[in-house]
Amino acid sequence: MQQLLAPINAFLTCSTPDSWIEEAKKPENLTGLLIDHCNCELKAAQTAMFMVRKYAVDEASGQILRDWAKPYEEFIYNQNRSIEDFLAKSGKKNELANELIGRSDFAQSDDLIAKMVRLIKEEFHHFEQVLQIMQNRGIDYQNIRAGRYAKGMMKQVRTHEPATLIDKLIVGAFIEARSCERFAKLAPFLDDELNKFYVSLLRSEARHYQDYLTLAQAIAKEDISDRVAHFAAVEAELILAEDDDFKFHSGSPVASVTADIT
Repeated sequence: MQQLLAPINAFLTCSTPDSWIEEAKKPENLTGLLIDHCNCELKAAQTAMFMVRKYAVDEASGQILRDWAKPYEEFIYNQNRSIEDFLAKSGKKNELANELIGRSDFAQSDDLIAKMVRLIKEEFHHFEQVLQIMQNRGIDYQNIRAGRYAKGMMKQVRTHEPATLIDKLIVGAFIEARSCERFAKLAPFLDDELNKFYVSLLRSEARHYQDYLTLAQAIAKEDISDRVAHFAAVEAELILAEDDDFKFHSGSPVASVTADIT
């Protein structure tokens, strides 16, 4: 695990505050944390899918991606949703119906498709795994508002291409790296089921961060270390700053807070 985490910890410029861990391991915060984690997994898949649709494929392939996401989005937007019914459906819902065709005017289309499709498939699977854990514990799924972490990172994204895509990929790398770091740091304080589950996520999260960073460098065609350093500083500030909204990627808790699931 330490070998896996070494590049993650080198990439991030700060560790998760102990105050966040103290809050996260409280039993009264576990329900909200699992719901937020579930939302984060789906959001990660949706974000990666948007990148592929916007930059790498034509309209026909974009429709294939929309069809892939449809069962997941129908579940989260359905007010009468049932975790049991959703999980009971065929596992084929997490399979692409057809091969995606890359755009000829985007040099990295095939690489972006390959890396992001694998990431999307894994994030959909993680979404289902968290749902199963919630189902086993009698926790209902809820939509929750986004925290300030991702918003704070996205505010720094440049508004002209290809800089926009490059920055979004760098942001993706930091989100995945922070998730990996937090899974590892929190796991020892959780029950056996969650401990094993969070440890099982480390390898894929670590690869996701590397894939995002590799794509950003390839598309930039020039050194991106300055942009990485910029986002590293922004990310550290968000993680270390006081935060009264407790979420999986929130900052240092203000006094004693409870995960917001409204």
